[in-house]
Amino acid sequence: MDSKDLLRKYFVQLYGELSITLLEKFLAELESTDGLSLDPLPSQWYKDAVIYSTYVDLFDKDFQGLTDRLNYLKQLGIDCLWLLPILDSPMRDAGFDIRDYRCIRRSLFGLPEDAPAEVTQQLFHEFLNEAHQKNIRVIFDIALNHTSDQHSWFQESRKGPDNAYRNYYIWNKDSNKYNETRLLFKGLCPSNWEYDNGWYYFHRFYEFQPDLNYRNPLVLLEMSRILVFWLSQGIDGFRADAIPFLWKEDGTDCENLPQTHIIVKFFRAVIDIIRPGALLLAEACQPPKEVVKYFGEGDECHAGYHFPLMPRIFISMALADYQPVRKVLNPKVTPPIPEICQWINFLRLHDELTLEMVSPEERHIMNAYYRHDLRWNFREGEGISARLAELFRFDPRKILQAFSIMLTLPGSPVIYYGDEVGKGNDEEWYEYMKSVSGHPDSRFYVRGPIYWEEVEIALGNPSSFPAKIYTGLQQMLKIRRKSKVFGHRAIQWLDDIPCEILAFVRYYQNEKILVVHQLANTTGEFLWPEFVVAPIDLFTNKPIDLHLPLALHPFDFFWIKYS
Repeated sequence: MDSKDLLRKYFVQLYGELSITLLEKFLAELESTDGLSLDPLPSQWYKDAVIYSTYVDLFDKDFQGLTDRLNYLKQLGIDCLWLLPILDSPMRDAGFDIRDYRCIRRSLFGLPEDAPAEVTQQLFHEFLNEAHQKNIRVIFDIALNHTSDQHSWFQESRKGPDNAYRNYYIWNKDSNKYNETRLLFKGLCPSNWEYDNGWYYFHRFYEFQPDLNYRNPLVLLEMSRILVFWLSQGIDGFRADAIPFLWKEDGTDCENLPQTHIIVKFFRAVIDIIRPGALLLAEACQPPKEVVKYFGEGDECHAGYHFPLMPRIFISMALADYQPVRKVLNPKVTPPIPEICQWINFLRLHDELTLEMVSPEERHIMNAYYRHDLRWNFREGEGISARLAELFRFDPRKILQAFSIMLTLPGSPVIYYGDEVGKGNDEEWYEYMKSVSGHPDSRFYVRGPIYWEEVEIALGNPSSFPAKIYTGLQQMLKIRRKSKVFGHRAIQWLDDIPCEILAFVRYYQNEKILVVHQLANTTGEFLWPEFVVAPIDLFTNKPIDLHLPLALHPFDFFWIKYS
């Protein structure tokens, strides 16, 4: 079945035959894009990618600043940029409240607010060309579940039940609908309904982010047109924000519903028509058994975040016990995924260190070991708003070990901007954003600008804390880039070793790498497995004597190639 027949199939599954003329009009529009001269993307390029996640303005003021530092990112070892929200927004939720899907925020180019959207599009296209010339691919965030309340669709929708855009959103005369839907922002929003001019509208996030109504086929097609538009500009993919919530069904929890998966399949088919290989990345904070459903049979998202793995890395380090990491990656917990798909691993994303995907006991451990300041509390204990350096009390050994674990487990890694130089929480930014948004959102602590003058001075001093983190991470990324084993799935756990040693073998084709982490703040020894022959320490590029046990110091880690 070709892609357009697939679109017809999915559309009818969602809306029946009555609205098919709307789809045929859309398909005719896709025909007109056949002449687009877009460079093909290599198949499964994302498996070997190292992703850097950043806000453009907080990284270095604007796109010109980001362009000027592409060499910095390249030297670090980055080959994919994930741009956190850049589309036009009133910026009450860091840009996740989108006001215009076809316009990039003018301030990110130093333009006045009345500058035409076409100017921002052209300048962004020029930025993409600069990044691509350095072999850095670019993806960006797109909120598919909701808009800003300042979006023109919503402003029209508010005018009354007879408005043409009314059905783009979910309105009700009272709030007695979708009662089983959980509050995502506990402690910040008391309800999923907001009163407006005699009616209520539905929202899963802040009250200024009304949810789109995908029961209306026009919404699906409009959002698909937006994907087509940015693909035609040369973007390499999208991070699909909050996709588990797209379809709402009364009497359910409105998460992971079958219709949501059909919508995702529809988006994927559109992407495959316009630019095969462009990435669709699932942001689904769900158990692995639910996340894998967003891969479908390789026909939904190409990749998805492994949210439950992240806290287990921290717990294993806190308890000096490899079991939490091993258990979460057991196939009974993390099911196999299609061959073309990939997990995305992270230590910190742009939000809080989320604790949704852990048990109450594990949440207690995380808060006890890592929430060093009660102000970092988010969602009543379900998250910790702290940067990586803060979580590990600015200890380079622990920070670099955490990076090593993330970089060597199956999946593609994400580095959150500033973490490569040990950036801490930003008190001033928190106070500023609290005043702007009206919410005491502790996630503001983990945002804030990079102060490049300070960073550059620190990087010039090899003994400084930022330089230790940067050079250590840079070395790991340089080694990782030379090997295919880490971007592929095969892993062999080592048994019959002390619980404080996290050790495993990564292998692909004829290459094998043994990885050893000393999780405890103690010395120890690692006894060589019989299968290791002619080991070479990849950090020193020197042979290791097999006649002696591998000496382990507190928080040591080794990447060892062997025959």
